[in-house]
Parts: sequence; structure tokens; C-alpha cells
Amino acid sequence: MLDRVNQIKCEIEQQMCQVLNNEQMNWLQKVLECVFLGKEIKIAEQDEVNSITTNQELLQVFLAAKRVEGCSEKSITYYKTTLETMLQRINKSVKQVVTEDLRVYLSDYQKNSEVSKVTIDNIRRILSSFFSWLEDEDYILKSPARRIH
Repeated sequence: MLDRVNQIKCEIEQQMCQVLNNEQMNWLQKVLECVFLGKEIKIAEQDEVNSITTNQELLQVFLAAKRVEGCSEKSITYYKTTLETMLQRINKSVKQVVTEDLRVYLSDYQKNSEVSKVTIDNIRRILSSFFSWLEDEDYILKSPARRIH
């Protein structure tokens, strides 16, 4: 239940980040904490299914855009498996993914898979490309990968 409240707060903050400065965002976060304190949020199961479908649809459209850009099928396959793994592990709608989710994902991936920093940087670039594309296409307001270097 608390996770759903945090998701809703995150969606509100993401929608407002383009029009509020840092001080105003801090106030918004405090107000949201007060408003949602002790509130119960109920969601229909259909909401969860639509979220998963939406992620898959967005991924397919992104991969189609990469094909149009001239990426090889080998690259497309690498993008697809990398992004599907991330979406499965984070288990959120792309509209609800925040920078911290991606940082934890990359950190856990590096630790558990014992891969090189070059591999992690390749994955980071794919995530950055995907979320930048989502931002450019107005599916999200701001890429959560923007602050990951």
C-alpha cells in the first residue's frame, strides 16, 4: 500500500518538476507527505496489467525507432534484452521509474553479475537512450537516467 502511495507522489512530482524550482519542489514534497499521511489507496488489478502492457508497448515502439535509425538487428536484440531485464527487475511503469531505481539496478547488476565497468557503462547508455527517447516523445517528463554518469 505504501509503495502505491509513493508511486502516486512520484507521478505528481514528475509532472510538476518542469514548472517548479527546487524550493517549490521541496514544498510540494512536504505537502504530499502531509496529504497522503494515513491515507489508503486502492487500485484495480486492471491498472497493474495496463502498466505492464504499456511498458511492453513503449519498448516495442522504441525498438522500432532504433530500427528506423539504422541500428543492426544484433544491437536491437541487445537493447531489447537489456531493457526487458531492467523493466522486470525494477517492476514499475516506466513513468514511475526514478533515478534511484536505476542506480540501485546498475549497482546490483554489477555486484551480482560480476561484470566490468565497461559492460555497466554500456547498459547505462542503453537505459539513457531509452529514457531520453521516452522524454523526447513526451511519454515521460524527465529522464531518470539523466543524472547517472
